[in-house]
Amino acid sequence: MIVSKGLIKSLTMRALPFSDAVSEQLPLGQLLRLSLFQISVGMAAVMLLGTLNRVMIVELSVPATIVAMMIAIPVLVAPFRALLGFRSDNYRSAIGWKRIPYLWFGSLWQFGGLAIMPMGLLVLSGDQVAGPEWAGEVGAALAFLLTGIGMHMTQTAGLALAADRATEETRPQVVALLYVMFLIGMGVSAIIVGALLQNFSDLRLVQVIQGTAVVTLVLNMVALWKQEKVNPMTKSEREAPKPQFRDAWDDFTNGGDAGRLLVVVFLGTIAFNMQDVLLEPYGGEILGLSVSATTLLTAMWATGALIGFGLAAKWLKSSIDPYRMAARGILMGLAAFCAVIFAGPLNSTPLFFAGAFGIGIGGGLFAVATLTAAMTLNTQGAAGKGLALGAWGAAQATAAGVSIFAGGATRDIINSAATSGMLGEALTSKATGYAAVYHIEIVFLFITLIALGPLVKARPMSTKQAGPIGLADFPT
Repeated sequence: MIVSKGLIKSLTMRALPFSDAVSEQLPLGQLLRLSLFQISVGMAAVMLLGTLNRVMIVELSVPATIVAMMIAIPVLVAPFRALLGFRSDNYRSAIGWKRIPYLWFGSLWQFGGLAIMPMGLLVLSGDQVAGPEWAGEVGAALAFLLTGIGMHMTQTAGLALAADRATEETRPQVVALLYVMFLIGMGVSAIIVGALLQNFSDLRLVQVIQGTAVVTLVLNMVALWKQEKVNPMTKSEREAPKPQFRDAWDDFTNGGDAGRLLVVVFLGTIAFNMQDVLLEPYGGEILGLSVSATTLLTAMWATGALIGFGLAAKWLKSSIDPYRMAARGILMGLAAFCAVIFAGPLNSTPLFFAGAFGIGIGGGLFAVATLTAAMTLNTQGAAGKGLALGAWGAAQATAAGVSIFAGGATRDIINSAATSGMLGEALTSKATGYAAVYHIEIVFLFITLIALGPLVKARPMSTKQAGPIGLADFPT
């Protein structure tokens, strides 16, 4: 029996993951190349939210409050993602490019922030022989700010470019592939960075961070090369009045459940994110884990988040109410934080890693559920689904930045009181501050459930969702 080459090629393509994301407008090779920008963003996320917080607190002896402030800087820039996406939608250039300029300059900002970051961190830790005393704080803050702006600009423009090039049928699968690449970037880079920093030294820290900067620029240049067609605009098209962001925002906020949903997103994100700056230091200071071991926590969290998204996609196909699915994520978070709390007194590393894994699953479920609710909101006028996603991202990112700073400051204040004996002999331990933050997160999870209640009542279980939205539409 003779099998044609065309049939073999067709069967091979069907067997590939995300083969249904390929189209004539966006072939497989260009799609995989474009997805490289997500790898670079995942690398930067690991450096900012995973490795550097532990290195600064444990190895460089920087106070957790200052560390939390530094890590919160790029997160607090994230609310501008909605504006960046709106601007790139309406950007007008002589050659017709919309996304490439934002993707290119975002890459430069991300590269510049990572390039100067190790020097700023070393000066911040007190290793300074000349210059003003505030040079370390300013240098480190500038590095985190540049990296954060670059990450958000690169990711926003990159996702928009992928959506532009994909067809209407393949767009959800394309976005799914990009998000999976983001998680792969986080997981793989966490393992590599952890291995490189196993024998920690100041020189090795400089080499790893600046090496990450170079790899970031190379990946993003390969990703954006010839991805957007040149389409010259006429003078009248460039001079036409542009739509106003304020008008679109007013149309969005005038609709229904949007306000309460944003409150739920804000509270739930605080509940899941106060531990971001403390989880790895907790493993190093309380459980005695090495830098490489605690860096693997990021990989565990990313794996849990990926499983959470997979569960969400499966349940959404069954038309499960997204608000009830958000409640499932909150309940998973309650169990996970309890595991992290008990890992200290029991000195159990497996229980600690299980807690980090559970936080990833719970946070993933909560994020997808609230995003689905945002996508199904009734918008009107100039407001569209893109603005709803931007508002969701703004609420989530703002809450993440506030909670990261609050977590670090709370840990420092309570630990200072505990170690001085103000809280009694039983609480004279470095673990007291960490445990207090985890208990506060559990309280916020219960508050989020209370805020979520009216939204569940407002949407009966029998109501069908208009086009279930799962992993494929998550904008990271």
